[in-house]
Amino acid sequence: MRGQDPLRLIRPAAMAGLALFALVGTALSQAEPAVQIVPPLTGWPDPMAGEEIPPLGRPITDDVRRMRNYPEQPPVIPHSIDGYQLTVNTNRCMDCHKPQFTEGSGAPMISVTHFQDRDGQVLTDVTPRRYFCTACHVQQTDVKPLVPNGFRDGYQHAGGP
Repeated sequence: MRGQDPLRLIRPAAMAGLALFALVGTALSQAEPAVQIVPPLTGWPDPMAGEEIPPLGRPITDDVRRMRNYPEQPPVIPHSIDGYQLTVNTNRCMDCHKPQFTEGSGAPMISVTHFQDRDGQVLTDVTPRRYFCTACHVQQTDVKPLVPNGFRDGYQHAGGP
C-alpha cells in the first residue's frame, strides 16, 4: 500500500461529479429565465416620490378630561402640543405635569407608575421608558373617524348602568 496514491479512487468520482455539475449548470443557463412578478398589494408606489401628507385635524383645546374607553387606557392630551419639544434632553410636558409643578399649572400629575422602572423600583425622576409621552398619549383632535366605531365596553354590554 505504500507508495500508492491514496486519492486514486476518489479522483475519478470527483471528476465525474464536476462534469455532471457543469452539464446541469449549462442546461439551466440555456432555459428561459423565470418571470418574477410580485403582485402589488397597494399599487406600485415610487418610494422616492414626495406625496402630500394630509393635514392633521384641529386640536381640541378645551382642557376637558375625556372618559377612557377601557381600563388602563392612557389619557388623551386635551390641548395643543404643537411646537412642544420632546427630545432626550427636553420634555416640555414635564413643565406642567411633574408633581412639583401641578399646583401652579393646574395640570393633572403624571401617574406614580411613570416613576417605576421595569423591576418595580420607584425612582426619583420619570423612568426613561415612560419619558416620551407621545409614545402612549395622543393629542385629541376634532376629526371625523376614518371608520365607524361601534365600540361598547363589556360593562355596558352586560347590562350595566
